Amino acid sequence: MPYSTSPYLREGARVGLRPFRPADGPEFTARVRESRALHEPWLYPPDTLEAYEPYAAGLAEGGLRAGFLVCELAGGAIAGFVNVNNIVRGAFQSGALGYGAFAHAAGRGLLGEGLDLLLAHAFADTGLALHRLEANIQPGNTASIALVRGRGFRLEGLSPDFLHVAGAWRDHERWAVTAPAP
Repeated sequence: MPYSTSPYLREGARVGLRPFRPADGPEFTARVRESRALHEPWLYPPDTLEAYEPYAAGLAEGGLRAGFLVCELAGGAIAGFVNVNNIVRGAFQSGALGYGAFAHAAGRGLLGEGLDLLLAHAFADTGLALHRLEANIQPGNTASIALVRGRGFRLEGLSPDFLHVAGAWRDHERWAVTAPAP
């Protein structure tokens, strides 16, 4: 197998998927601040270097969480992020998704392509080797629902007061997908 100098775990037509790095802090936090109107009231990623550093470090440690940046292949700009949280091994082999596009990339299909790459990585034996991924989405977040529905996630139910977001307990729909049969 030839040696690869690509920083990406997986590459699509327009984006690559790679782990978070400490050096990404300035760009990531600037993109978060530029994207507040897009993200709120759905998600609140770290918008300062002081908040980014422990966030990224926790995603890089492996184990219960894994985090990835979706970067444009042309130029390397960070278009968004996809995290797998609450990874449970054993008989469950499952994780919960968290994700977001940045404003400059929204509506261009880049996060969707990145999520496709993440699904391939998450279900591969050479990747996270998971069987199931779940996305918990507030019912009014129609863009996020369309994103997962378009990737084969199925609606499994509604969880009242499921997650504490923006100072209140919010209802969430549970969407899930399982690994393709071998």
